[in-house]
Amino acid sequence: MTFPEPTVPAADRAEVFLRYLDFYRETVIAKVASMPAEARGSSALPSGWTPLELLKHLRYVELRWLVWGFGGQDVPDPWADRRDDRWYVAPGEDVATLSDDLRRQGEITREVVTGNPLDAFGVPGPRWEGADPPSLERILFHLVQEYARHAGHIDIVVELAGGTQGE
Repeated sequence: MTFPEPTVPAADRAEVFLRYLDFYRETVIAKVASMPAEARGSSALPSGWTPLELLKHLRYVELRWLVWGFGGQDVPDPWADRRDDRWYVAPGEDVATLSDDLRRQGEITREVVTGNPLDAFGVPGPRWEGADPPSLERILFHLVQEYARHAGHIDIVVELAGGTQGE
């Protein structure tokens, strides 16, 4: 996937957000897949998170912000990427499964974004912990920064593990 250069025309701001989210989602997936298998489930960092945990976390970030938060839909366990106050991957969850789950969540994100105006506000509910829900545009801006930050994290971890370097 190529970087969504600002010089490439887009239909609207929503398409710009979607291009960046698609780019970062696929970049993180490719980076994790490039790593040696044993490095995907282990941590090279003092914080202890693993690349597989990051894949699962990003899926749940999109789910929490857009489905549970913005859409106000019932999500049985919106924090299923966490256990004992840290990211968690269950036995049997591998790079293929977690990547597929993240891509499917990306398809749901695309449906939410293309089906709503950017100035629409989320549904009041438990996601917002009593605060007023933000607009879709604010949520998307937050998601882009979250992906960009985690893409930088995975760059470092992949380099330490001997995986693919570069954007």
